[in-house]
Amino acid sequence: VQLQASGGGLVQAGGSLKLSCTVSRLIFSNYNMGWFRQAPGKEREFVAVISRGGSMTRYADSVNGRFTITRDNAKNMADLQMNSLKPEDTAVYYCAATTTYTSNYVGHYEHWGQGTLVTVSS
Repeated sequence: VQLQASGGGLVQAGGSLKLSCTVSRLIFSNYNMGWFRQAPGKEREFVAVISRGGSMTRYADSVNGRFTITRDNAKNMADLQMNSLKPEDTAVYYCAATTTYTSNYVGHYEHWGQGTLVTVSS
């Protein structure tokens, strides 16, 4: 199983980035896909999740209204569009896959990508 996250980089506050997660070697449509992030010295935290078919999404309060999670089951990809970025969004972002509903709990996710760094300058 391989989850490859990409799209991170350096952006000014107020800017936008789009992260992508490409998945291989699993049946993508069987999994809910989530994004998490981990800032230096902090625990990994939930950002967003999308259901298997894409009809249900869930966001952390801190990103609701600014971030949008989508998926394309034909391409085995899940994206995270991040707008109105703030310095406090700076973190390594991870994509993950779970069969446990649209969970916001790290422990429910069976498969993880390697992370992509997002840095938001003030």
